[in-house]
Amino acid sequence: MKRWGIAFAGVILQVVLGSVYAWSVFRIPLSKQFHWSISQVTLTFTISIFTLGVAAYFGGVWMKQAGPRIVAVTGVFLYGLGTLLAGIFGGQLWWLYASYGIIGGIGLGFGYIVPIAVLVKWFPDRRGLITGIAVGGFGAGALVVAPTATRLMQLSGVLATFRYLGIAYMVIGIITAWFMQNPPEGWLPAGWTPSARQTSERSVKDYTMGEALRTWQWWALWLILFLNTSAGISLISQESPVFQELAKVTVVIAAGMVGIVSIGNAVGRVFWAFVSDAITRRITFIIMFLLQVVLFWLLPQIGSAPVLTLVAFIILMCYGGGFGTMPAFAADYFGSTNVGSIYGLMLTAWGAASAFGPLLVAHMRQSSGAYNSGFHALAAIVLISTILPLIVRPPAKRA
Repeated sequence: MKRWGIAFAGVILQVVLGSVYAWSVFRIPLSKQFHWSISQVTLTFTISIFTLGVAAYFGGVWMKQAGPRIVAVTGVFLYGLGTLLAGIFGGQLWWLYASYGIIGGIGLGFGYIVPIAVLVKWFPDRRGLITGIAVGGFGAGALVVAPTATRLMQLSGVLATFRYLGIAYMVIGIITAWFMQNPPEGWLPAGWTPSARQTSERSVKDYTMGEALRTWQWWALWLILFLNTSAGISLISQESPVFQELAKVTVVIAAGMVGIVSIGNAVGRVFWAFVSDAITRRITFIIMFLLQVVLFWLLPQIGSAPVLTLVAFIILMCYGGGFGTMPAFAADYFGSTNVGSIYGLMLTAWGAASAFGPLLVAHMRQSSGAYNSGFHALAAIVLISTILPLIVRPPAKRA
């Protein structure tokens, strides 16, 4: 029961951190109030996610010395502080980048890696499912924050909303972060032994960071995560404007749509991770890639709000599925002992994707006046990406 309590606290912690996915609801209010361009406001989200990807590695390394609780508490405090500072010293674009983007992004990276690394150790018997649950809350963050932030902005303005949210993130996040702890050394669930199938899919060697980086498989997994993330995060960064432009809906309705499709991000993390336990991680990524090829190609032609919501929901399921499946993929190939730092460094793919996908779509939207070219380019990129999960194989299973 203790491990399930820790898992619950980890999910709530990830909901707090996952509020970053509600960024698109701030884009139009910030643009109108301060006369910033689409690309300038989008860059805040890009900086935040890029910083997350870098900080996650250092959080994973630090966690080996300081323990998960200290790293998690520090992470949610910094994310809340960055959000709070964005509302205190508003009106300067560089300050928004420094506060929400860099300070908040460091906090996101520190906090994000902790539940993943902790729960992989508590649940060796349900590795795929628990990594999906561990990051499922992150995908659900926008479900809570998007409508809440929209309402707060209507009542108090965008800068006050940052202040209120920053305080809430620190309070709720620190309480849940306090429950993060590793199991005793060598701990296993009572009566559990790995099945023959589980043994055949996992390396018996626990790789160090240096050893993992010397395998081509680590770099293949990095590319798979980068390409899958580039596609989904491009839509996330533009969700509210895309819904308003294609479906001709109001800001309030678009915010509700953002909340609904964010459920797909959360559901996909659990669903695809669970599926990957049955059909392998490789086949799971192949299916997710092929689905996205079709959906991104069709997306710019959809004018119906319900259909657009459904398509975006499935795309975000695939996006979330990458984050739900990849920690188990990394643990399968390189062992669970050092998964915090090994997967933490792999999350630089997330940061790189945040600098590639959203800016690509925003630039092509600004150049052409429509979303067609950007989303069609993503469809082509994802199609080519399918080659990687087809060819990747585990490293040697023996030490």
